[in-house]
Amino acid sequence: MCPSRIPEGGQRGWIVPIGGAEDKESRRRILSRFVELCGGRDADIVVIPTASRKPDTGSRYEELFDRLEAGRATSLDFASREDGQRDDYLRKVEKASGIFFTGGNQLRISTILGGTPAAKLIRERNAHGVHVAGTSAGASILSEHMIAFGKEGSSPRAGSVRLAPGLGLTNRFIIDQHFRQRDRLGRLVAALAYNPFAIGIGLDEDTAAFINPDNVLEVEGSGAVTVVDADGLEFSSMAEVSLSQPVCLLGLKVHILVEGATFNLHTRTASAGKLASDRQA
Repeated sequence: MCPSRIPEGGQRGWIVPIGGAEDKESRRRILSRFVELCGGRDADIVVIPTASRKPDTGSRYEELFDRLEAGRATSLDFASREDGQRDDYLRKVEKASGIFFTGGNQLRISTILGGTPAAKLIRERNAHGVHVAGTSAGASILSEHMIAFGKEGSSPRAGSVRLAPGLGLTNRFIIDQHFRQRDRLGRLVAALAYNPFAIGIGLDEDTAAFINPDNVLEVEGSGAVTVVDADGLEFSSMAEVSLSQPVCLLGLKVHILVEGATFNLHTRTASAGKLASDRQA
């Protein structure tokens, strides 16, 4: 699913994948920053809890955004593909300044919303400047190539990951979440072996990648973001091995970024950001 075209002279909204288990009780800096991006007291945030089977997920995020003093937060529970065509839901998405996907199962989002007018509208609104965030499964769905499921472990194996089409806000990266906590380096690297064009972004819990309209990723939160860049890939055995065998990959570049560090998804360059400035000072 290709990203929507950005209008001439315009810029797309921020894309904010979150690694799951974001702080909801203390500083709440990830969610607070998202509310601020969306307009603060003037924000109009649509919460999409489709990934979750818990009936109170949407209302819990409505209450959370209310405590963070967002102007308005409305949950739209797309529970069926027919809901993806509802005029009242589409009107609320059209008016929103921010869209937030909750956690759960990313395949519920892709199978319920994929190919619907709602999915098309969310891509269009992001291309026209509306900010879109997602946590856990809601982070995985944001890109064109989505990790549907896979096996834990540090070594990439040909059968350790299954990919599916995502929402398609961007084709520049592949997201994996709960990254360090669930030992998911192997499946993210395996996903890149299938598609070396993309950049792998592994998000620890309570950690977000705030990706601005210029495709610069800024890290926010208490954990780390692991960036795996396969642009310089020199050799891959992916086409030769069985599903259970490890994959040989030469030429990968890996960056570990913490809060304040950045990565330019266009130039593929990393920076320690304010961390380097603080050290020099």
